Amino acid sequence: MVFDAVEMLLSIGTSFGFVLIALFILASAIKIVPEYQRVVVFRLGRLVGSKGPGIVLVIPIVDKVVRVDLRVLTLDVPVQEVITRDNVPIKVNAVIYFRVMDPASSVVEVENHILATSLLSQTTLRSVVGSADLDEVLSSREKINSELQKIIDERTDSWGIKVSAVEVKELELPESMKRAMAKQAEAERERRAKIINAEGEMQAAKKLSEAAIQMETSPITLQLRYLQTLREISGDKNSTTIFPLPLDLVKPFMERFFAKDDEKGKE
Repeated sequence: MVFDAVEMLLSIGTSFGFVLIALFILASAIKIVPEYQRVVVFRLGRLVGSKGPGIVLVIPIVDKVVRVDLRVLTLDVPVQEVITRDNVPIKVNAVIYFRVMDPASSVVEVENHILATSLLSQTTLRSVVGSADLDEVLSSREKINSELQKIIDERTDSWGIKVSAVEVKELELPESMKRAMAKQAEAERERRAKIINAEGEMQAAKKLSEAAIQMETSPITLQLRYLQTLREISGDKNSTTIFPLPLDLVKPFMERFFAKDDEKGKE
C-alpha cells in the first residue's frame, strides 16, 4: 500500500512537471507585439526578418528576438562648444526627432542606433555651425536646421532610421560679444532715429516753403493766419498778451507820417 501511494505521487509529480515544462515552452513560443513595436527574429544566428504586430510564434531556444520601438524618439544633443567661421566661440545645443523605419537594419547594421545617432548629431552640429558666420547662425537658423536634418538623415539611412526634424535650441555667446552686439544695436537705433528726424525736418521745411509761396501769391492767407494766431493766444491763460500788427495795416500811417515830416523840412 505504501509503495502504491509513493508511485502514485511520483506519477502525479511527473505529470505536473511535464505540464509546467509544456506551459513554459508554449509561453516562450508566443510573443505579443504591440502596434508601435516590431520584433526582429534570429534563428540560429541568422536573420529571419521583422515580425508584428500581434501574436508572433517563435521556436524556443532556437529563435532569438529583439524588440524595436517604431515611435518617434526625441534626442537631446548635449551642449557643444563651437568656433564659427569668423572665430567667435559659442555654445550650442539641439534636439533631434527620428524614428526607425527598418527594424532589421537598425539591429543588424549598428550596435546601438540611439547612441550612434546621438554621437553623429554632435559631430554634425559642430561641423555645420563651425562652417557658418555668427550672423548667419543667429539670423538663418531655419537654414542651419534644414542642413543638419539633411546630413544626419543621409548618414543614418543605412541604419533604417528616418530623421524628421532637427532644431537648434539655444545659442550661448561670450559676455564680450553680448556687450558688443548691444552697442551695435544701440548705434543702429540711434542711426535710424537721426534719419527719421532728418526726414521729418526735410518734410517740414518743404511744407513751410510751400506755405510761404501760397501766402506770397494770396495775401488773404496771411491775414487768416494772423487771426488764427490771435485766437490761439487768447485761449491761453496769460497775464500779458502781445498783439503783432501786420505791416500792411501800419504802412499807410507810416507813409503819411513821413510825408508830413518832409513838408516841414521843406518849409
